Amino acid sequence: MTVFEPGERVLLVDRKGRRYLVTLKAGGAFHSHAGLVTHDAIIGAPEGTKLQTTGGQTLIAVRPTLVDFILKMPRGAQVIYPKDIASILISADVFPGAMVLEAGTGSGALTLALVRAVGPSGRVVSYDIRDEHASKARTNVESFFGRVPDWLDLRIGDVSAAEPGPEVDRVILDLPEPWRVVPRALDALRPGGIFCCYLPTVPQVSQVTEALRGAGFTDVTTTETLVRTWHVEGQSVRPDHRMVAHTGFVTTGRSLGGGEP
Repeated sequence: MTVFEPGERVLLVDRKGRRYLVTLKAGGAFHSHAGLVTHDAIIGAPEGTKLQTTGGQTLIAVRPTLVDFILKMPRGAQVIYPKDIASILISADVFPGAMVLEAGTGSGALTLALVRAVGPSGRVVSYDIRDEHASKARTNVESFFGRVPDWLDLRIGDVSAAEPGPEVDRVILDLPEPWRVVPRALDALRPGGIFCCYLPTVPQVSQVTEALRGAGFTDVTTTETLVRTWHVEGQSVRPDHRMVAHTGFVTTGRSLGGGEP
């Protein structure tokens, strides 16, 4: 059984499902409307421990998931919503050992998921043109993994002007004009490799689709993911009044080769 240690993140969940992400520190304390709970009461305890605040409320201590971290991590650029990250990982078929070229690092939400998906046998090279975004992403990566993993290469620059490198399995973009990167992607992708981009608007999807088809990509597909939670309490079972509807489109295409290595 593993226990919580100083410096580790813990997710505290109250009876109404409200979630608080806390970094444990000896002698520290967590304060909320429900009262106070000391970090020392959590350090050394196993996951799933129930804690009583000074206000008499119960909090459950668990380790945060990647989704918990993404939704609460510091951000400069807007992050890709977790439902869309899931769609990207599946639509682009990101697998352990994959070589991935990413552009539009932003705050690093998608980067975190890609790094975890490809694992130590893979590699993620991620570009962003803005220093402040790259810095924020590096901080978030270090906070989640404890350090920048050896298989992640964070770069500052324009991916469309990047020097050619080894062939990659996937090109994944969160950029406003991904069609500018299509020629670079054609050069970078191995035959059968997948191009994937995330876009918020229909005109952008139309333009990148035409660019992909014009460059010879096949199986060009666009999807969106809508998530609706349900209220389930006894015999009262119904859709929640609110849902996460449109956030963005995921467009993919498959390279048939033909670019210069």
